[in-house]
Amino acid sequence: MSTISIIGTGGMARTIGARAIAGGNTVEIMGRDQAKADDLAKTLGGSATTGEWGTAPAGDVVIMALLHDGVVPTVAQYGDALAGKVIVDISNPFNSTFDGLTHSEETSIAQEVAKAAPADAKVVKAFNTIFRHVLEAGRPDVFTAGDDAQAKARVAAFIESLGMRPLDVGGLKMAHWLEGAGVVTVGLAHHGVGNVNFALGITELPV
Repeated sequence: MSTISIIGTGGMARTIGARAIAGGNTVEIMGRDQAKADDLAKTLGGSATTGEWGTAPAGDVVIMALLHDGVVPTVAQYGDALAGKVIVDISNPFNSTFDGLTHSEETSIAQEVAKAAPADAKVVKAFNTIFRHVLEAGRPDVFTAGDDAQAKARVAAFIESLGMRPLDVGGLKMAHWLEGAGVVTVGLAHHGVGNVNFALGITELPV
């Protein structure tokens, strides 16, 4: 299995970390508040360890489990410490009414991360269309987007270790549309479905 570094100490960091350990991965937690990082690693147990904020993550795959407005600044702060890493952005830049995105142009947090990251780092968008408790208890499809095939393959292998199905939607420019799908998910929760106990997925017909 893989060594995964998770930057962040919130709910998604906890959920992905727990599933990662259950899937046989080694997990490193990194947070601005070292005490919170230590507490989360202790709660996760198993292979969970902590790293020092801003230093090179131990994992080759680094999951940015942060609110959308903190992702790019954190990547910029880490700088060369992320050289050669696969950076996974899971954020959703929702507007204040949760019916649109904070950016009006055709970009995404993941694309902005790619601009801020070292040249040899690879960026993949994933997990952003899944509510946290569904990720915790279910086996939803996980949509991914990225420009590097090897990076997406590594993220896909990690997703499979969680007992979930990775589905590649294309290059990193598709991250914009995955963020839009996150908005659709919230709209369904408020209207068509009426609850948050679901995830978007693909149903295949027999060939």
